[in-house]
Amino acid sequence: MSMSIRFSKSSKYKARYPEVAFGMTLISGCRNHFNPPGFDRYKRKRLRKMRKRETLAEITERIETYNRFFESFGHECPLPKHLKRTVHSGFPRYDLMVDAHFMAEMCAGILVAVTDYDAFDGNLMLDLAEAGEICHGMGQREMKTGEGEIVFRDEKEIVCVLCQGADEKTRVTEHTENVLFYAYGIPGVDGRYLEEGLTVAAETMSEFGGGTTEGVEIY
Repeated sequence: MSMSIRFSKSSKYKARYPEVAFGMTLISGCRNHFNPPGFDRYKRKRLRKMRKRETLAEITERIETYNRFFESFGHECPLPKHLKRTVHSGFPRYDLMVDAHFMAEMCAGILVAVTDYDAFDGNLMLDLAEAGEICHGMGQREMKTGEGEIVFRDEKEIVCVLCQGADEKTRVTEHTENVLFYAYGIPGVDGRYLEEGLTVAAETMSEFGGGTTEGVEIY
């Protein structure tokens, strides 16, 4: 990635999840439009592909894998509800960046976060939490980690707890120009699906947000 994201996995994470992938894509110079021209038609095309019987069965199976992983840490996974809503009602409409995030999740059956890249403080790390660490989630909701929960950190603090959500600090807004999507793999979910979902996000932002994709990286 030409904007030089410095990312690493901690020794604790690598020891516990040595074969589990993590992915990121950065799209720079974007505009976070609300429902740009042609976007509804584009979403319907993606939705038709997602709803095909064999494709939907594979997506459902991966989402169930995430659901079991969440349950092992005592949390409810949002993906099954999102999938049910999407199958029945289509992709939701918020703004371009959030919509691209939902499309990436649902088209690939993976867990994706959408963030303002410029809001991070320094280098990024995938890590395992100690019990009782605090992250301020969206709306300043306090999230407290359990021992061994997977977390994403910058140099200042936890910015996302896999099973609980992303923080308020890195939330995208109408002013976000450089958007970072990152995708968590878990045991049983191959990295190629992370690449598939992140590519959906990158292509969507490039086409409708006027951004430049800095690459899709799977670690």
